[in-house]
Amino acid sequence: MELLMADRATEQDLQASGTGTVLGSAAYDMGSGEIARTRGFVRDFLTDARSLHGLPVSARAMDVAQLVVSELATNVCKYAPGPCLLDLEAGDSLLSITMWDTGSVLPTSRQADPTRMGQHGLEIVLAVCESFEVRREPVGKRVRVEISLLDGPQSEAAW
Repeated sequence: MELLMADRATEQDLQASGTGTVLGSAAYDMGSGEIARTRGFVRDFLTDARSLHGLPVSARAMDVAQLVVSELATNVCKYAPGPCLLDLEAGDSLLSITMWDTGSVLPTSRQADPTRMGQHGLEIVLAVCESFEVRREPVGKRVRVEISLLDGPQSEAAW
């Protein structure tokens, strides 16, 4: 895979594996301005996956994927500033988003509280994703989520 340098981020070209899966990766030195870049990377990745590789990507999936990446990137900026890796894998009507950062504290969901200002990111991610996994790494942690590329979550009809 060829690495492309853009500002402070390293982004890899969209790649298709031999299995009908489309892969993309980007590395960021997280600061608040990088959150928009992560959303843009996801948008461009999904646009190319649809137009170049024929994967079904609904408008809902496009919006949800950008929202989820934005929430994950915001968490990195707040709690683990520094390098961050973003891996995307699309295929079989699912998008897998994996984000690695240097922070050692694992995210935990809090009890829903409509009066709480902020700190609703994980609640949002859990509500819109098919799956959520977080694990410690030798350095930092890795968060992996899956999103349906179709109009609705895999487990229910489109809405």
